[in-house]
Amino acid sequence: MRTARKLTASAALAVTSAGLLGAPAVAVNAPPVGGLEVSPATVTPGTTVTVSTAACGTDASATGDASAVGAGTFALVSAERPEVASGRFKVPPSAQPGTYEIVARCAGSGADDGRQVAGDLSVTLTSTASAREEQPVPVPVHPRGHVKTGVGGALGPDPVKTAAGVAVLAVAAAGGTWLLHRRARGDRI
Repeated sequence: MRTARKLTASAALAVTSAGLLGAPAVAVNAPPVGGLEVSPATVTPGTTVTVSTAACGTDASATGDASAVGAGTFALVSAERPEVASGRFKVPPSAQPGTYEIVARCAGSGADDGRQVAGDLSVTLTSTASAREEQPVPVPVHPRGHVKTGVGGALGPDPVKTAAGVAVLAVAAAGGTWLLHRRARGDRI
């Protein structure tokens, strides 16, 4: 019985060792084979983002779609390394805080043609410590536009329409005051 345990343990150790030694080496700083690397992953509006993937095969290209964040489509091509397609897009200054899915669809004549991969991009209004290390310090983003509170603004933010409305109210108030004054004096209309 003791010999059987030793043989079983030795066989398990041999299989485990063979599995560890036979495992393929993974390149350092390589984009995920089945996904899309978004760098930097957390940005402020106005930042340029680099996207790369190794999912499209050697010398492949892809079409990226960042319309979820408002940046539209962009091209990914093999440049420095033939197995990695990469491209860039700029996050619009009007982008709202949140997490957005960035998508790339492989193009070419290979087996990976039409394959789609995705990665997440997080947009914040303030810079994070890791984002500051990767990019220059951004200019603070201030909100623009009108506050939608539901109070006022029936005529909208157009100053001409607002002035016309004020003028109509002034004429009506003056006319009402004049009529009340005549009635108090006993004048007939």
